[in-house]
Amino acid sequence: MRVSPVHTSMAEAEGLVNAVDELLDSPGGEILVSFQLYLRKRVKMLALVFALGFMATFPLTKNFIAWLIDPSRLPTDVNIIVITPVEFILLQVRLAAHVGLLCMVVVFLLEGSYQASKNLALRQRLAELEIQSPRPNKTFLVTLFFTILLLLGGIYYAWNWLIPMLLEYLTTDAQSAGLSTEWRLTSYIGFIANLAIASAIGFQAPLVTLLVLRMEIVRRTTVRSYRRHIWFGAFLLGAFLSPPDPLSLFLVAMPVVILFEVALMIDALSRQETASSS
Repeated sequence: MRVSPVHTSMAEAEGLVNAVDELLDSPGGEILVSFQLYLRKRVKMLALVFALGFMATFPLTKNFIAWLIDPSRLPTDVNIIVITPVEFILLQVRLAAHVGLLCMVVVFLLEGSYQASKNLALRQRLAELEIQSPRPNKTFLVTLFFTILLLLGGIYYAWNWLIPMLLEYLTTDAQSAGLSTEWRLTSYIGFIANLAIASAIGFQAPLVTLLVLRMEIVRRTTVRSYRRHIWFGAFLLGAFLSPPDPLSLFLVAMPVVILFEVALMIDALSRQETASSS
């Protein structure tokens, strides 16, 4: 008997729903719910972090924009133009807001990891898994180190590989068709900012994956069974944050997929070493 695509899709959707229900009912899911409730109480603090990041960054945006549009950093025969009177000031506000949001997310993750390390339910779960519960200060510092390291790795990849390659490709493609390359200031800066942010977020994939697996918030078998959905999510992220061409999508999404697979390999190897030592 042949199974129709509709029934297959319904079965996959039902499987996803069951996986979510399993996550919420698990000890890791309970930790996530308590984590969410705690962070809801910190909305004012996060808003203050955003405001401080915005105010500290806004005076610097003018010099940063001037540095980005320096002719030595632009492809050959490319001119940057401004087409509305308020475009420049709005761009400054947008860049400062991006930095404020980034500061808010970093504080969100760091404080969440610190509070989670003191959470009794989490410590009990780690004891069940025979994982030594680290001290809160150590957890905070380790999370901070790897978050910043992966963040800088993503920005480095975007700035030195992704952005130059795409700018050269898009410029050459347009000029080969006999078009003059005059780029709007907002579009050019937004192009760079989106790719840098996408890479910085995507490079957090191995850290998030290892935390989820080691705490068994989601079982390893569940993650592996929904691997193609995670891959699809990576390409969906690339589609939202990259220019609408296949090359940009591929270059943004593939590092996320590769780092995710590397995290799975590290988790598997560490479990084998733990099993052999015991």
